[in-house]
Amino acid sequence: MPKMKTKRTFAKRVKRTGTGKLKRQHAYVSHMKRRKTTKQNRQLRKATLVSKSDYKRVKHLLQG
Repeated sequence: MPKMKTKRTFAKRVKRTGTGKLKRQHAYVSHMKRRKTTKQNRQLRKATLVSKSDYKRVKHLLQG
């Protein structure tokens, strides 16, 4: 049976931290920024971790 390939589109969007968690950027950053408050725009710039429930869904995408 051949090896599973990594889904490159997903791999480009996340980075693995030293402890093995996945770090990602927020969505809704580059569209309709004037409608959002300054605080929202500032907080959306920060990276965040993939939640536990999402991690269970997407971990097979990186098994290459």
